Amino acid sequence: MRMKAMRQIIYVVVMFLLAGCATAPTRPTALLPGDYGYLKEYMSWFVQNQMKKNDITGLSVALVDDQQVIWSEGFGFADKRAGIPAGADTIYRVGSISKLFTTMAALQLSEQGKLELDKPLSDCIPDFSIRSRFTGAKPITPRSIMTHHSGIPSDRHQGMWTKKPVPIADLPSLISDDYAAFPPDTVYSYSNLGMSLLGLAVQNASGQEFTTQIRQAILTPLGMNNAFFSAGTDAVRPAVKAYQNGDEKQEPLLRDIPAGGLNASVRDMSHFIRMVLTGGTLDGHQIIREETLREMLHPQNRNVALDGNFPIGLGWMLGGLGSINIANAGTVAHHGGATLYHRAQLIVLPDVKLGVVVLSNSGSAGKAVNDIATEALKLAVEIKTGRKQPEHGQVATGDVLSDQELHAYTGSYTTIGGIAALAPRSGYLQAELAGNSFRLVPRQDKQLQLQYRLLGFIPIDLGELSRFGIRREILDGHEILRATDGVHELLVAEKVTPEPISPAWRSRLGRYQIANIGDDVTMVDAIELREEGGLLLVDYRLVEFGGARVSNVLRPISDNEAVLAGLWRGMGETVRAVVSGGVEQLVYSGYRLEKLGTK
Repeated sequence: MRMKAMRQIIYVVVMFLLAGCATAPTRPTALLPGDYGYLKEYMSWFVQNQMKKNDITGLSVALVDDQQVIWSEGFGFADKRAGIPAGADTIYRVGSISKLFTTMAALQLSEQGKLELDKPLSDCIPDFSIRSRFTGAKPITPRSIMTHHSGIPSDRHQGMWTKKPVPIADLPSLISDDYAAFPPDTVYSYSNLGMSLLGLAVQNASGQEFTTQIRQAILTPLGMNNAFFSAGTDAVRPAVKAYQNGDEKQEPLLRDIPAGGLNASVRDMSHFIRMVLTGGTLDGHQIIREETLREMLHPQNRNVALDGNFPIGLGWMLGGLGSINIANAGTVAHHGGATLYHRAQLIVLPDVKLGVVVLSNSGSAGKAVNDIATEALKLAVEIKTGRKQPEHGQVATGDVLSDQELHAYTGSYTTIGGIAALAPRSGYLQAELAGNSFRLVPRQDKQLQLQYRLLGFIPIDLGELSRFGIRREILDGHEILRATDGVHELLVAEKVTPEPISPAWRSRLGRYQIANIGDDVTMVDAIELREEGGLLLVDYRLVEFGGARVSNVLRPISDNEAVLAGLWRGMGETVRAVVSGGVEQLVYSGYRLEKLGTK
């Protein structure tokens, strides 16, 4: 019986690996400069393969060579039920790519002397204030927001996705009792909330409502005639539909319009790419000065020790790690985007004057939009310049770390995916994360390589992940793990150690529900505060992301306040215990959590 079950499992694995492997178009012996015929043929096959593999309903792509759109095409459906195909003019929610436009609007106002990038944010938002525990910290500035180094919490979750979003002008009053997550300019921590406040600064400095300013100053001059910022897609005609694994979904309204409220087609976005490739001008319209655009594409965080060599420009990510990794092309400027059910990726290679945008109306397209954009640009770079991507050989593994060096990794770590535990085994480390077990195997360069074995003994190719080296560092009092591909590196984990849990916090262990969910989309549920291994943990289920369970570490700093441990998005933020109507509640990001059974 066991052998039969094993054969069935192996059969499923093999069929999975073979799925979608229909024959690719034959590659020519030589790729001629400027001849993109094979690219279009191959990428059309590649896109359809990715859509089938990832259950994607609709997707559009545009590839730009300097001032020419050399390929734009839609695949699947903008509206499956109505039979409306996706095309170059299909309007999608582009999510966080919106931040590039908000950043550019602020930089335009800086050029006009109406907004100071390095002065306190409160200069242009007089009612902005946020509490801080960091004595002597620098002020929060527009520049620090553009680079995601402001220390402003990642989100104001309450009221973010809701039926009746409040205007961004209400944000300062909503967060005035909240704490900064980090001192400014100390660590990269992505913040939608920060970018929405930057949008408010644009609104105040320009004297116009944010969406009006963006339309007049950027979208209209760029000829992005069908693009617009809004809380939702109601103004799109016909309205774009959203999907999750083939099922039609309703994309909710978004309060944080400057952070993720742009609606656009790949044709619209190709105009933006062309402007970047010309240094800030398009068809005679100067959108931004050339020197300002150069500054956007220049690393701003070289002196931030915890960032390592992970470069961030003004609004742009500048370099790839993992799927967005293009060699022999100079600067790789990119920004992804995601709403609940739309996914997007924009990559520009200013040194070789190429750019691509991929937009999809399916929540399952996250990895696909990255892979499609990257694959298209790698091939375009080879066609335009003759430069091929380097072959990446695996670094040999072996018995190169002593037992003492392996034991130094032992412990619990906070990661973007929750709490992870590392324990030494014979010649490797066992890693546990989100219910999955992995191996970290020493390499010849004394870094660790991630490996996964199905059922504990069938090796599974992890693709790009298997190329990363992981190493331990102690920096500025933090014990961290970094991942690197040999060129770029990224902080991926921070070690946490058990601390005494006070009686006040121990009395709060148990299950919780959100008491003031109102008209918001329920993003998390099954919330529980528990203790394990001397750590205070908060567990929750991600309702809109496959029901995944996540565990994070809470570090009490008093009987009534605790901080989420870690050094990236969502971490460093405060959970407070308050009493309302005689009932104790835990307050986090605007939500009030009540312990089940307290009423």
